[in-house]
Amino acid sequence: MKGGLFSFIVMAMTKSELIARLAARNPHLYQRDVERIVATVFDEISKALAGGHRVELRGFGAFSVKKREPRTGRNPRTGEQVAVASKRVPYFKTGKDLRDRLNKEAVRAAGLAPPEPDENKK
Repeated sequence: MKGGLFSFIVMAMTKSELIARLAARNPHLYQRDVERIVATVFDEISKALAGGHRVELRGFGAFSVKKREPRTGRNPRTGEQVAVASKRVPYFKTGKDLRDRLNKEAVRAAGLAPPEPDENKK
């Protein structure tokens, strides 16, 4: 579903779409170089997380790893209790700049934003 209220929240971008968009915005780079850059960035973030490190991209957000403690779960089909082992899961926390940008766009899309002040009037 394209367009409509808050459609930017529902739409997803694949890795290949990201590469295509970056290549289009940077015509001086070959697409294979853009693919290599994107793959390298993702690989480095993955390696850092696998090593238990935190990756912070100022203004965008921070990737980290959280530990989930062991717990008792339930098999939804039988209702039987099942032991679930502890595990590490990736976690992403948005940065302030990204959060502000998203909320500003959501308010504007809903038509709730106050009118922008006119710079020419004083």
